[in-house]
Amino acid sequence: MTDSPGSTADADVSGVPDVPSVRRAPASATLASVGTSRLSDEGRAPLTDQAQVKATLHRYLQKHRAALVGKLDGLAERQARWPVTPTGTNVLGLVKHVASVQLLYFGSVFDRPFPDPPAWITAEDDSDMYAGLDETTADVVAFHHASAAHADATIAALDLDARGVVPWWPEDVREVTLHRILVHMAYETARHAGHADIVREMLDGLAGDGDGNLADKTADEWRDWRDHLADIAERAGLRSAGL
Repeated sequence: MTDSPGSTADADVSGVPDVPSVRRAPASATLASVGTSRLSDEGRAPLTDQAQVKATLHRYLQKHRAALVGKLDGLAERQARWPVTPTGTNVLGLVKHVASVQLLYFGSVFDRPFPDPPAWITAEDDSDMYAGLDETTADVVAFHHASAAHADATIAALDLDARGVVPWWPEDVREVTLHRILVHMAYETARHAGHADIVREMLDGLAGDGDGNLADKTADEWRDWRDHLADIAERAGLRSAGL
């Protein structure tokens, strides 16, 4: 993964800006490959058909995966790891975490374990939420791709009603189907992709996925927009205080 202009060695030693100028993310070839438009049933099997339901859920999972990993594009090692929240949220850690849980949900849950999983995969010290000094961004991305490939093989091999067991869930809900896990992981991935989008914007101003969902504004227009929202917030605060 290469560094973009302004994200090379200088970015590894410079401070992280509080409110960077907004930059629109370029169109993502990876997102385009899985489709970013709304799904259409025209010319397809009825939505109640299991194969169609599985394909739809899988497509959304793939889209959110691509959006999440794409947030690492152009970041230097320091930026990728930089914790921007009090709880330490960082882009690289989000990618590593999602790859980890994906490996478990589509692996051991359906008795299809990933060969030679890393030791930290089941650790309880939050080591899946950040990359250590012995790991690079490229290492984490490669691990995510391996996790995705393993998950896709499970999805392809099993029917939606295939049964599995999630041993770390409460006993009364731990028996699951592939259908439920597909929904769960699409939700999990989308949630963390949203986290990564905000973290990336706070790091260097890059926002959106290049899929047309971000308003087309210039940096100055975004600054004016933010100032407008801040002004509303200030006025609302004064009104609630009776001032």
